[in-house]
Amino acid sequence: MKIATYNVNGIAGRLPLLLRWLALAEPDIVVLQELKAPQDAFPMAAIEAAGYQAIWHGQSRWNGVALLSRVGEIHETRRGLPGDPKDEQSRYIEAAVGGILVAGLYLPNGNPCPGPKFDYKLDWMERLHAHLNSLVDLKAPVVVAGDFNVIPTEADVYKPERWKDDALFATEARAAYRRLLDQGWTDAIRHLHPKETIYTFWHYWRQSFERNAGIRIDHLLLNKPATKRLEAAEVDLRPRGWEKTSDHTPVWVELGDAPSRKARKKIS
Repeated sequence: MKIATYNVNGIAGRLPLLLRWLALAEPDIVVLQELKAPQDAFPMAAIEAAGYQAIWHGQSRWNGVALLSRVGEIHETRRGLPGDPKDEQSRYIEAAVGGILVAGLYLPNGNPCPGPKFDYKLDWMERLHAHLNSLVDLKAPVVVAGDFNVIPTEADVYKPERWKDDALFATEARAAYRRLLDQGWTDAIRHLHPKETIYTFWHYWRQSFERNAGIRIDHLLLNKPATKRLEAAEVDLRPRGWEKTSDHTPVWVELGDAPSRKARKKIS
């Protein structure tokens, strides 16, 4: 099972690129972020023509998340992160597909920092921590995927000193991310690639992608049953090099039908 996360940065304008990537990469399940489209503007017909079912949580102009599947029916389990009934931002969606629980999220950016937006980011991460605590010990595989808007460590950013005042690299945000890992979640990319320079986002300016001056903020977190089945975790750089593309690129994991020798060796 190939499960991917992709911040498309506007699904209306980048639908051709998304469809091109789906045909090229053939992921089984995809979570999308930053749809920037209201609920009734999701391009369901084009997604279905590409061979995928979908559920989505839209929002006009900003945010928005979706979950796509080509391997079976999507059984939605949650829409919106619990803990604040007044929160109307479309940032979380969750469903069971093919025996795997998949959570897709678009965590708040938090800039400027400090300020109200950064406070909202930290509050949202507290709510996420509380909710994922109810999922981490499930016997079924659970994959939490999305744009976390958190740079976990200095190894995940080109020239860390340039990000010291940014909410994505703030001490509090990084600590909150570590608390998720301490809860029992595995950062799939770092699990299989502990020392490699790996980025998932590059600014549009100053040839950031060409110079590989990026950051790693798109993550896939796995509970123990999912980690035991982990066979691969990679960043697909191809879409970031296309014209009129998103500033993010897809990240994916592959889970086997049975525990993986590679995963067992890493866990032990």
